[in-house]
Amino acid sequence: MALLEGKKGIIFGALDDKSIAWHIAEKCHKHGAQMVLTNAPPALRMGKIQGLGEKIDAPVIPADATSMEDLEALIRQSMEHFGGQIDFVLHSIGMSINVRKKRAYTDLNHEWMQKTFDISAISFHKVLQLLYNMDAMKAGGSILALSYMAAQRVFPGYNEMAESKALLESFARSFGYHFAVKNAVRVNTVSQSPTVTTAGSGVKGFSDFFGYADVMSPLGNADADSCADYCVTLFSDMTRMVTMQNLYHDGGFSSMGMNPALMHLIKE
Repeated sequence: MALLEGKKGIIFGALDDKSIAWHIAEKCHKHGAQMVLTNAPPALRMGKIQGLGEKIDAPVIPADATSMEDLEALIRQSMEHFGGQIDFVLHSIGMSINVRKKRAYTDLNHEWMQKTFDISAISFHKVLQLLYNMDAMKAGGSILALSYMAAQRVFPGYNEMAESKALLESFARSFGYHFAVKNAVRVNTVSQSPTVTTAGSGVKGFSDFFGYADVMSPLGNADADSCADYCVTLFSDMTRMVTMQNLYHDGGFSSMGMNPALMHLIKE
């Protein structure tokens, strides 16, 4: 079944085939959707998004997600391309200079922290605000942002990205109310398992935690392809009553207290 036949959407954040957004774009295309791809100009130069655009017949429009002017132009051009309103939007954006520079959480550069919040969370509010005020979303549409459970629990190497994800989830709840009342548009976040991506792999201790989460989760870590499948259902009309939620897609990790398999490894 093509769950997204006839639907049109914008995908933020596809960089290369390690990006979750890349997998989501491919899966949405498989389910019949038309898309516009976007990323920041430097990312377009570094990544392979043009190749993805050719593969799924999607225009690539550069936009700095922290710039209201760029985002407004992106939305206008997308609506012109589609000939009308948008059915779905994916926000898959996250970056921390502190993480890249391996600054400890107890010794962060606060100017860099503000940049992290602007790129990784406030950009989502900017996208939501413009979509709302420009009346860009079709009634019953769906907006998603990718999150991580460090928004609720402590993962020391994740640094201020944890607070950024908490803010991201709060924006989804708050704006989700306004969009629901306006025209039944859904706004949710998906809290994904640790996933081998270009950004995620840069977090200190990522490989160790990836293995830990894989053992702790009764289903194992959810990979990017399964996340893409899940997002397709959330973009579809099958989930038209789901909004203002942070939805865990993590193989059960978020519900576990202790896994005997992990305790067995510790004893060894």
